[in-house]
Amino acid sequence: MISLALAGKPNAGKSTFYRAATMADVDVANYPFTTIGANRGVTHARTECPCLDRDRRCDSENCHDGKRYVPVELLDVAGLVPGAHEGKGLGNQFLDELTNADAIVNVVDASGGTNEEGEPVEVGTYDPVEEVDFIEEEMNQWLAGIVARNWESVERKSRSPDFDIDDALAELLTGFGASEAEVAASLRALSYPDDPMQWDDEQRAALARDVRERTKPIILVANKVDVAPEENVERLHKTDKPVIPATADGELALRQGAESGLLQYDPGDPDFEVLGDVSDAQRTGLEKIRDVMAEYGGTGVQQAIDYAVYDLLDQVTVYPVQNESKWTDGQGRMLPDAFLLPQGSTPRDLAFHIHSDIGEGYLHAVDARSNRRISDQYELEEGDVIKIVSTAN
Repeated sequence: MISLALAGKPNAGKSTFYRAATMADVDVANYPFTTIGANRGVTHARTECPCLDRDRRCDSENCHDGKRYVPVELLDVAGLVPGAHEGKGLGNQFLDELTNADAIVNVVDASGGTNEEGEPVEVGTYDPVEEVDFIEEEMNQWLAGIVARNWESVERKSRSPDFDIDDALAELLTGFGASEAEVAASLRALSYPDDPMQWDDEQRAALARDVRERTKPIILVANKVDVAPEENVERLHKTDKPVIPATADGELALRQGAESGLLQYDPGDPDFEVLGDVSDAQRTGLEKIRDVMAEYGGTGVQQAIDYAVYDLLDQVTVYPVQNESKWTDGQGRMLPDAFLLPQGSTPRDLAFHIHSDIGEGYLHAVDARSNRRISDQYELEEGDVIKIVSTAN
């Protein structure tokens, strides 16, 4: 499962974002370090279900009238403070939690209502742009520290006649979630001495930074946009980061309203409908949320998850079936499963993703839309419906 991690300073709204995205019970409070242990839950990326091309909707509980929600892990770690890479605020512990994430969602308080330590201040008095590079730099310095502390082991290995620096650094960095291919790509992008004993701190830091950029891409969520000064949001958009304006409070209110039957709303919708009786205060609050949604096309929570999955991580959604004519599985359920795979994946990759036995016994694949056999080198596309023929079927 794809894993996204929420990061940011304390009190930026990470736990509210997490609760809205997962509907899990977590502590949400207006003080630093509300979250101590990491929260792990399941959220969903939203896409169009292929059932829209059929005469009926599919049988998956994750399909809401053609809006398909694909499970994604969401991790909420405690807020990071300046100096986290040195252990401040239990920073090393929290940074360790980010190791297995595929992408980082940096939640920023766009309102400027909390200072660098996450303590409440008057709205607009703190510059949220200060938070844009904060998480990135803390992660870069943290990884640079790990590389530096373990460099002696690389130097020892270099004395062996069959020493390979790619292999040695891959072994060092795979614990951070880097693959051998990513480490090799970083080394190709950098200039460095062949002898590890000649590397300096700057070269090790450059390696750490490049590996972090390849393995932990970051999206910026400008949270609390409903109360943020307009100039704050504009300045955040002028940074070199992908920015999604959001109101996590608004998304949580809508999801709770939908759960209770008061609202018609699916995550990621640009608007909602009031179905039940609401008080004047509730109606006023809902209209404020609607104003934000009208300006930004939604509350931003679902949009941020979708951007992280489909843009940052370049994933495609593929639907395996057993019956290529009816698009059903062995129990007759239509499009019950949806898998996220990296762009460029092949039918054989899908087979292994379903189960290692199916991958090992892979024979060929059929495009269920055209009912034609496809090449083993075919690159899967968003919304493909594929039948895998395997000796293990």
